[in-house]
Amino acid sequence: MSQDSGGDRAIILGDPVPWFSAPLIGEGAFSLQVAAGRWVVLSFLGSPDDPKAKEELTKLLHDARLFHEDRIVFYGIFTAPPRDPSYYVALSTFAISFIADYDGAITRAFGAAGRPRTIVLDPMLRAIADIPWDFPEGHAKTVRTVLSALPPVDDSAGVPLTAPVLTVPRIFDFPTCDFLIQFYEKLGGNESGFLFDKDGQTSTVVDHRLKRRNDLSVLHPQVRDVIRGQIVRRLLPAIDRFFQFQATRMDRYIVACYDSATGGHFYRHRDNINAGGQHRRFAVTINLNGEYDGGDLIFPEFGTRPYRAPHGGAVVFSCGALHQVTPMTRGKRYAFLAFLYGEADARLREHNNARIAQSEFRYSGGDSDRLFPALERTAEEMPAEPARRAG
Repeated sequence: MSQDSGGDRAIILGDPVPWFSAPLIGEGAFSLQVAAGRWVVLSFLGSPDDPKAKEELTKLLHDARLFHEDRIVFYGIFTAPPRDPSYYVALSTFAISFIADYDGAITRAFGAAGRPRTIVLDPMLRAIADIPWDFPEGHAKTVRTVLSALPPVDDSAGVPLTAPVLTVPRIFDFPTCDFLIQFYEKLGGNESGFLFDKDGQTSTVVDHRLKRRNDLSVLHPQVRDVIRGQIVRRLLPAIDRFFQFQATRMDRYIVACYDSATGGHFYRHRDNINAGGQHRRFAVTINLNGEYDGGDLIFPEFGTRPYRAPHGGAVVFSCGALHQVTPMTRGKRYAFLAFLYGEADARLREHNNARIAQSEFRYSGGDSDRLFPALERTAEEMPAEPARRAG
């Protein structure tokens, strides 16, 4: 549904919209890429001093039952600071927020400068409706009609969706799984944060609302060799065959523990957004045990179906995929976690050192992350098959 009020409208129905990040009115920040997996309502309201803005907002939020954090979320976007921010803070919930676009950049990117409107996005962040304030049938009424007709997120495509995930059983043998769990229990894990960009620098942030997990880095060379050998022999051929990607390097050797006693979980995120992760191509999760509840992977852009690697098996997915780990409800989940990438990605990782905070690990290249450390030449210089056999 669209009513074009000019020849330079930036948003085309059916197309993906530009991602953006911005502060919220009150506290916190918003990133559109994390909002995927729900129907998203972006209401460009202009200046809060415009009486029409408050009138339209009141009408849009008249039926609060329409909005729920797992189904339809609403973001009102203002191009000037409100005189009374507390009014909008009081309206804010997990499903309703207000974005501070005080330089107007987001509004312009969506073709709403001087033309207030509401744009509705599907769970993959593509525009499905563009409704200006002067829409003949009424702006707010039409928006509510559109939202009332939207199906559940799992039915958003009209057919069931499956995330582009590769599940490969029997990567680690059970003795290796047991050893890594014992290794973790003996040495213990440390609080695991997540990478976050601020003021042009990537650093680690700990926020239990978004992530609760403990990690142990595996540094022992012989243990790393066992892990690397089983991944090279049993997992890389499947990634090569089904994803047509020849990994030559692996970032991190980590045994992670999600514990129900502390509410282990990891909220929605992508693994390659910031400078510290742009080199990552595929994420690997190998489950080391199977007796637990919760702790499943979900890929919100493809619905709410849970994914779980079998005991000793791997789940592999693109680092660009939005995903989350559901809260643990029983026991502990132990997993080996890593990221795969290639030679060009390694050069990007080294280039991005300048954007990594001084307090963080900086990549030095060399052989520490190679999957085929015995090779003196890179995979780009050698035929694929000999490189594969060399592992």
